[in-house]
Amino acid sequence: MITLLILISLLGAFAVSMAPRSLARVLALVFSGATFALALGIWHGFDTTRAGLQMTESREWIPAIGAQYLLGVDGLSLLLVLLTSLVFPFAFLAQKADRTYCALLLIMQASLYGTFTAQNFVLWFLFYEMSLLPAFLLIKLWGGENRDRAATKFFVYTFLGSVGMLLSFLVIYRCTGTFDFVTLTHTNVRGLLMDKLGNTSLGFLAPWLVFTGIFVGFAVKVPLFPFHTWQPDAYSTAPTGTSMVLSGVLSKMGVYGFIRLLLPLFPHQLSVLGPWLLTLAVCSIVFSSLAAWAQTDLKKMVAYLSITHLGYCMLALFAIGVARGGPQVDITAAFAGVFVQLASHGITAAALFYYIGLIEERCGKRGVADFGGLMQCAPLFCGWMGLSIFSLLGLPGLNGFIGEFLIFKGAFSLAPIASAFGVIGLLATAVALLRAIQLLFSGPVAKCSEGFVELTTRENWIILPVSLLMLWIGIAPQFLFHMINPTVVQMARLFH
Repeated sequence: MITLLILISLLGAFAVSMAPRSLARVLALVFSGATFALALGIWHGFDTTRAGLQMTESREWIPAIGAQYLLGVDGLSLLLVLLTSLVFPFAFLAQKADRTYCALLLIMQASLYGTFTAQNFVLWFLFYEMSLLPAFLLIKLWGGENRDRAATKFFVYTFLGSVGMLLSFLVIYRCTGTFDFVTLTHTNVRGLLMDKLGNTSLGFLAPWLVFTGIFVGFAVKVPLFPFHTWQPDAYSTAPTGTSMVLSGVLSKMGVYGFIRLLLPLFPHQLSVLGPWLLTLAVCSIVFSSLAAWAQTDLKKMVAYLSITHLGYCMLALFAIGVARGGPQVDITAAFAGVFVQLASHGITAAALFYYIGLIEERCGKRGVADFGGLMQCAPLFCGWMGLSIFSLLGLPGLNGFIGEFLIFKGAFSLAPIASAFGVIGLLATAVALLRAIQLLFSGPVAKCSEGFVELTTRENWIILPVSLLMLWIGIAPQFLFHMINPTVVQMARLFH
């Protein structure tokens, strides 16, 4: 079934590229909707009482280099597969698109399914890199002002990060003879991985160099300070649907890589460098939230806040790494918070970029100071957008609160000083978002707001399911915890 997810997306890309222009988006929605239904089927067949990989698909691929076609899902993979299946149909509905645009989005969707389910490095890296080219073209061909610079910056940063990661895994393969993620994790649990890396000609430096290559590759993708400078330009320049995918799903690849690979394989390096890594996470949280406060462009404001919210995830992961052997309950809470935060932020960020796209489509502007009094012109629009803003702010009762609460519950026990500084980001985020609400929705009606059209019936139907999901996760998140708990407990045991 996992292979079908990938094949349907690729088949959809081919079909859309051959279809009449007028049917391109409808056909893309059909294929993307089919993957959503299939993802729900995988969830239905998933055993939520069992840890480890399920629904595995294994075939010999290139035995000479240790490459195997190996797919499978655990709680984390399934969560991100479902998130991908939700965000992409939402992105297709967000804007009018031609055949090439729809085909590239479907190729990106296939690559993300592969990235979140592949369990062999060669296959995983193929899917990981496969997402790079469609994203680059979507920004460069359909982006706004300065799109060439933003697309090039995105490509160069992510490509160079991937090169370092590839070289690191080639060293690991030479020392261990395997690219299999589960096998490598078991090798490290037995204490053999560091010994094998240390026996190379580089001696004790080898594990640190390999760690650095993989760390930088994922830090660029998250992005983590100071590797974040490509992100605001890419998110703000990209068309609406692409911004929704970049923030909602693509950015989760980096955090996924940290959880799946870096934490299990290099716990010693994370523990030794823990204080410095926590400093980077705090800088990501505080600096990006302050930068968001200073923005006049709505898209850039949400882009910087995306760095802040993924910074919370990195704070929790580095706190786990630095506090090996810490209280099991706090490690479990931190892991659970990261998982929920990935899903919650993906939904909320995609929704906010959709609302900003509607504002830009109606008025041709998206500056915070360009509007005022929108509540008087379009109360329904302001109500739905306000729901997403408060979700990003972490208001209790909405999806954003659950992940942030668990992250800080665990992190305060494991790394109290870094967590205390991280709270500054929560305060700056609140100020930035409340300032945006005040300038956009309140006050006298500005010139740009005078002709603002209320949401249409079609737009209401697009927004309604996503908004209800935010409320559902915020009020009754048990269905998420049932999915992820066995995986969370399994990962927490590696650090206890």
